[in-house]
Amino acid sequence: MTGRRTPAASPPYELGQNVVVYPGTVIGEGCTIADNVVLGKQPSLSPRSTAKREPLPPLELGPGTIVSTGAIVFAGTRIGARVIVGDQACIRERCVIEDDVVIGRGSLVENDTTIGALTKIQAHAYITAYSTLEDNVFIAPCVATTNDNFMGRTERRRSLIKGPTIRRGARIGGGAILCPGVEIGEEAFVGAGAVVVHDVQPRAVVVGNPARHIRDVPEDELLESQ
Repeated sequence: MTGRRTPAASPPYELGQNVVVYPGTVIGEGCTIADNVVLGKQPSLSPRSTAKREPLPPLELGPGTIVSTGAIVFAGTRIGARVIVGDQACIRERCVIEDDVVIGRGSLVENDTTIGALTKIQAHAYITAYSTLEDNVFIAPCVATTNDNFMGRTERRRSLIKGPTIRRGARIGGGAILCPGVEIGEEAFVGAGAVVVHDVQPRAVVVGNPARHIRDVPEDELLESQ
């Protein structure tokens, strides 16, 4: 007697065409993975890379996350719930992305970076390795962050490499450049095209090259007023 075959259960997430999912990758319920996405990729490191070479745990995607067309997310990273990773964006290894973050089209988040909940990173931004972005940060298009004052020269740089720290609610305008290790204070505002070479105080508005303080953020723009 021939029995009736039970159909395989559908996964609790959506996969597009030509998706590559490396072994061990955890995809949360309700995730949407668009065409040509690569999940759980292992890094290929130069002999001169400052990145760690330890074994990486599997990539984890939280429930409801969307990874858009052509994006790449590396192993060793943990992404929270309801995150949107834009078309052709890339998130490297050992990153922690909290809930409700948006990473825009073509943006790159380098290794060992932490991004807090509700942060928005718009198109073609570059978030360098060893950066910290707290909750509710806004990064406008084409922002560039840096982490190496020696630009690859001398071994001393290895102990000093550090990306920016961007505190809760800070906003970084389009095309701004943040130099290695600077701290952008809570609720600060960096104007478009500014070059930030020193720490920015909380609630300060800075513009220019080098960035200078021109006033404070008004009360009605603070997160508590929204």
